[in-house]
Amino acid sequence: MSEARFVEATGPDVETAIQNGLAVLGVKSKDVIVEVLEEASRGLFGIGSHQARVRLTVLAPTQPAVVPAAPAAAPPAPAPDREAEGPDLSGEDEGLYAEEVLEQGIAPEPGDALARAAVAALHELLGHMGITANITPYYVPAAADEDSEAPLVLQVSGRDLGMLIGRRGETLAALQYITRLIVSRDIQRRANIIVDVERYKARREKRLRDLALRMAKQAVQRGRTVALEPMPPYERRIVHLALKDRTDVYTQSVGEGEHRKVTIVPVRDR
Repeated sequence: MSEARFVEATGPDVETAIQNGLAVLGVKSKDVIVEVLEEASRGLFGIGSHQARVRLTVLAPTQPAVVPAAPAAAPPAPAPDREAEGPDLSGEDEGLYAEEVLEQGIAPEPGDALARAAVAALHELLGHMGITANITPYYVPAAADEDSEAPLVLQVSGRDLGMLIGRRGETLAALQYITRLIVSRDIQRRANIIVDVERYKARREKRLRDLALRMAKQAVQRGRTVALEPMPPYERRIVHLALKDRTDVYTQSVGEGEHRKVTIVPVRDR
């Protein structure tokens, strides 16, 4: 076995990156803790593409498992600690939506006050940023188990809009937050608005859900906790929700501030 106790490896996808790291270390998957540092991305129009990046840390044979053994009484697995997620610029009732739902968007009525105010506010904000873009408003159905109103999506399209997204979507989250504040003030009630750019959020959500399922499978197979890359609150919530009904794993958020990340913990055999 190599003397290295950890290694960072890359690949066209997470699974390949893990296999590359295992080959360097000369160990099997059950002998390491996997931390996904960055998921692969093809970028926007081919710009900004990068490979998946993972860190593998070798566990010594005598090292105790990093996941505490379940007590004999076998209580239910801890629920995701969403209450500890911290402030969320995207709003508590984000109304996350999958990409396939976008095609079912419902155009607002001509006299829709919320849609008019939202489009006007966002156009003004973009104007101050020196950006000209098209804004398409539409409603998507709220989740079946939620009481909140159907969110209004403002889909921004145009050229060279990458700056509106920012690192890990932080600029987009801030733009949405400000738009909500302005519109809520104008219509004198809370506005449930989602601002998206070239369907970035829909694509990102699908990737996060797929990643959560893949990493949950690996956590169960290895019997080890898997840590994902640091994410903003609304992205961590996507992972929590994607795995909330699983009985073989549970999720927890660890770390502070911008380093806060989701860990996927396998439930021990009882």
